[in-house]
Amino acid sequence: MFILRFLARRLFQGAIIVFLVSALIFTLLRVVPGDPVRLMAGGMAPEALIEQIATDMGLRDPIWQQFGRYMGGVMQGDLGQSFVRPANGAAVGGASFDDTTRSERAEVLTLIAETAPMTLQLALLAMVFALIIAVPIGVWGGLRPGGWPDRMALYLSSLFVSLPNFWLGIVLALILSVKLQLMPAIGYQGFAYTILPALVLAIEIAPFVIRTLTVSVAGVMRQNFIDIAGVRGLTRNQIVFRHALKNSSVPLLNLLGVQFSMLLGGVLVIEFIFDYPGLGLLTINAVMQRDFPLIQGIAIVTAAAFVLINIAVDLIATAIDPRLEY
Repeated sequence: MFILRFLARRLFQGAIIVFLVSALIFTLLRVVPGDPVRLMAGGMAPEALIEQIATDMGLRDPIWQQFGRYMGGVMQGDLGQSFVRPANGAAVGGASFDDTTRSERAEVLTLIAETAPMTLQLALLAMVFALIIAVPIGVWGGLRPGGWPDRMALYLSSLFVSLPNFWLGIVLALILSVKLQLMPAIGYQGFAYTILPALVLAIEIAPFVIRTLTVSVAGVMRQNFIDIAGVRGLTRNQIVFRHALKNSSVPLLNLLGVQFSMLLGGVLVIEFIFDYPGLGLLTINAVMQRDFPLIQGIAIVTAAAFVLINIAVDLIATAIDPRLEY
């Protein structure tokens, strides 16, 4: 019963969040300067044709009417159709074209479905790399509070967080790909093309994991039950793995949930630098082309993913520590 009440409450809250995000993005896109119909029809199209296309597409109706129609489609699983991307070759397209008939425009849901797995793959690999880098450093620093492992963890965190991801991506591409030719960097022709951008993202995430683990492990090791475990005859390694890491996993899990959600919606710069065909690159192209339906669809999907990931994290955290209440 607890799980059902929890899911009902959180899904209701999540639906409100997604609705508010949709309303905000929808409104902002229509009040900023610029007319997407001009891009669709071409710069030389007469004004009368522009107005006719806009009227036929409902873009001259009041915003609340447009939003009502749009949300009606969303409720039925229809995120609309791209303004500028053709259905033929939609996954790799992007150039403006002058045919605005609905039958020849790509479905937004299809575009997102074809690119989201790429971003998901990138985000998962980045999280794996971040954990490989950060967990040993963070745990070691937490077990030696005030000592040189703790200071090293602090210094490494400060160093990693100070590196701009766009600069780090360019430097690593020049060193590892161009000079040493250890791995590919630009585009995507296989899993190997995911490694370098994932490494850049991992270095961006690692400082937060390091500090979270350092503080959490140090706090757990000061608890009374740790001393009791030593009296019971448990070895140092048993205490660390059975008690310290387990009790430190809840704040780490919450952090990873937030970071993973941010990765899904915030890999714009990295995907642009490495020309990686994921949601980030799709979003940048949609913004440059003022492709309203595509921007709105990506915003809704990422907001929904953020809500679902946080619900899953809370459920897992409750399973680890039943004392938690959400």
